[in-house]
Amino acid sequence: MQEPIAIPERFAHLPLPAADRGVYWPGFMPFLGVHLACFAALWTGARPVDWIVCGVLYFLRTFGVMAGYHRYFSHRAFKTSRVFQFVLAFLAETSGQKGVLWWAARHRHHHKFSDLPWDVHSPLQRGFWHSHVGWIAELNTEGTDREVIQDLTRYPELVWLDRHWMFPPLLAGTAVWYAFGWSGLVVGFFLSTVLTWHATFLVNSLAHVVGKRRFATGDTSRNHWLIAVVTLGEGWHNNHHHYMSSARQGFYWWEIDVTYYVLRLLALFGVVWDLRPVPPAVIAEGRARDAACTTRSGG
Repeated sequence: MQEPIAIPERFAHLPLPAADRGVYWPGFMPFLGVHLACFAALWTGARPVDWIVCGVLYFLRTFGVMAGYHRYFSHRAFKTSRVFQFVLAFLAETSGQKGVLWWAARHRHHHKFSDLPWDVHSPLQRGFWHSHVGWIAELNTEGTDREVIQDLTRYPELVWLDRHWMFPPLLAGTAVWYAFGWSGLVVGFFLSTVLTWHATFLVNSLAHVVGKRRFATGDTSRNHWLIAVVTLGEGWHNNHHHYMSSARQGFYWWEIDVTYYVLRLLALFGVVWDLRPVPPAVIAEGRARDAACTTRSGG
């Protein structure tokens, strides 16, 4: 088991969080309910079109979370119009991962305290399963620290969307049910929702447990190609924690980053722009570290 990370001096004055933080059942029960709803496929069956809808919604909503919630709203890694900003927020919210302001605030908090006692989803601090799903049930995950998202709260449409975050998934689910019936709702919508959730959670949990550490970050973040495939590029987590401002998380051509490829395509049409690159010095540092690892392993 890995040793705890020493608390930096700048955080030494902060009180440590309570070991037992309580459970917020009103928020956790719908989460469990969506998982259970997937078993309704035993009665509704699943047609080929339902699986197609499931795959399309998984891709679209995972992209919305990774490009929108993560790279844009949390890290401002590229620029876009106010209209497409709203589209990204709405698309991400159809995944049922709460509101855009809550998500961005929570993620900025994660980077500030990554793998320290105040990080609510650190496998180092609370164990793998708590980092993957257990933290969602805690009472202290409900609030939104607006001090860290003042760049976002100046947009009233984002504030409204965050307050009414259940509207996008309810609208999406209703549309799928209307177009594809009950089996479409269960397999196309509910199952793709669960898969999108767990793809996102993998970055919180497994991407801090398995994989390689190219950069010596002050946390346990790691790179793993399979997590990157499942999450459309977020599996290059050690890269991201080393230089979080880049729109690209697969720093090298062989590191698959589908979210970045889609952003590049959108940039060709002027939908997004100013995609923040990885600085040459960071690229060179990574190559040097890879070469050093190869040399030590006798490659």
